[in-house]
Amino acid sequence: MRIISFNANGIRAAGRKGFFVWLARQRADLVCIQETKAQEYQLREPLYYPRPFHCFYHDAEKKGYSGVAIYSRQQPDRVIMGLDWPEFDREGRYIEVQLGRLSVVSLYLPSGSSSELRQQVKFEVMDRLMPHFRSLRRRRREYVLCGDWNIAHKKIDIRNWRGNQKNSGFLPEERAWMDRLFGSAGFVDAFRVVDPRPEQYTWWSNRGQAWARNVGWRIDYQVVTPGLRERVRAARIYKDRRFSDHAPLILDYDWP
Repeated sequence: MRIISFNANGIRAAGRKGFFVWLARQRADLVCIQETKAQEYQLREPLYYPRPFHCFYHDAEKKGYSGVAIYSRQQPDRVIMGLDWPEFDREGRYIEVQLGRLSVVSLYLPSGSSSELRQQVKFEVMDRLMPHFRSLRRRRREYVLCGDWNIAHKKIDIRNWRGNQKNSGFLPEERAWMDRLFGSAGFVDAFRVVDPRPEQYTWWSNRGQAWARNVGWRIDYQVVTPGLRERVRAARIYKDRRFSDHAPLILDYDWP
């Protein structure tokens, strides 16, 4: 089972840069997209409903903002749009498909980099998500939580860790929250199961020469329940072409 997670930074822009041409060759079973930045009525072209996938979009109310999607090769048993949190769901940040006893989620956590107000929103979302994640562990299902979490967990996940300790995305409170996610909450960072190397980044600022110099952050994850830990087979970050300021994160699992 191959799952791709990708922050498109505008799905129409990523499409113009060749994302869907690339995707057609990837043999993916599920594709989780964040930051579609489009309303579904604006995506009428067949390009945005690639075969052989069943395609589902959850848009933000605000045009040109946020939005998540999932493409599933198999018809899901159920599709869940949002978490019944009006202020969160209005921003189009959570979509889940259920396939047998497996759930796959496309999740887009808020960024706090634009203002102190948005950082507080981010903290509030984190506070509400943790009990939700813990509740998932009590269900008789396996979960793959894909997406842009907007947090670099450890020093090896960010190039300039010393200079970013007071910046959103690498704040001590954010990293401690990730510690709990991968600690007491019991979830697993699937990428790190098979790739412990430093400097494996998924996002690069458009400022300066960040991409050319590989001054990046690893903020895109596939977070899985413990039952999937031993089923992770391979992981890679696709960097041969750029479709966005993020790179696609590709994980292979031993799952029927």
